[in-house]
Amino acid sequence: MLTEIFPFRFELNTIAIAGSTLWSLALYLGFSPVSEWVIEQLNRWFNFAERSLYTSQTEFEKTRKAREAQNAFYASLFSIVPFLIVGTLCNWGIEISLGRGWAISTGILACMGCGIYELGRRDGQSD
Repeated sequence: MLTEIFPFRFELNTIAIAGSTLWSLALYLGFSPVSEWVIEQLNRWFNFAERSLYTSQTEFEKTRKAREAQNAFYASLFSIVPFLIVGTLCNWGIEISLGRGWAISTGILACMGCGIYELGRRDGQSD
């Protein structure tokens, strides 16, 4: 299907993509306070950057609520990017040291372990 759209051929390493996303999900779950901090910083930056686009204070205040909600959504989406980068590096390191099959296996184990850790952390916060 892609060869019909593009005049050239390129290969996607699906194993590397799967391993990288598994590792990034594990890191996102395991370091959830860091991900919340990244979301907060991105949200602050988006709100600051958007404020500089308006010259009128009344126009800025008129659509403030909707823009802040949209910026919070964008911040939560873009907060994944650092974890994708570090997850790719983790996957690459495991592939180099242990082999390609181990990168997927340890990524799955890391996802399960970090998910259980996150559930326990949130349960401990609620008590």
